Amino acid sequence: MSGMRGINPRQMKQAMKKMGITNQTIDAYEVVIRCKDKELVINNPEVVAMTMQGSTSYQITGDVVERLPGESSAAVSFPEEDIELVMSQTQCDRAKAIAALEACEGQPAEAILKIMTE
Repeated sequence: MSGMRGINPRQMKQAMKKMGITNQTIDAYEVVIRCKDKELVINNPEVVAMTMQGSTSYQITGDVVERLPGESSAAVSFPEEDIELVMSQTQCDRAKAIAALEACEGQPAEAILKIMTE
């Protein structure tokens, strides 16, 4: 048997505790990672903080969208794939794709039809 197969979660938790490793789930509704040219917004995140030897690491999973710095977090964000799909299918710019998605409640197919029938 290789790896961690066969170890039950309770035994794993006890072993981690003996090594001084702790896990804590963080109740977050949004995580923002700020880069020089964009922000990555993770909506509906599951965040786990793991502390080992005085150092804390964070594991984050969720729905990722990109936005430009300064855009309000209250603004509607759409998945990057949807924006790119609308842009590629209609040959429009990013702003027009986002405006069409906003008008169509985030539905890419409807946004494409809206732009193509204008």
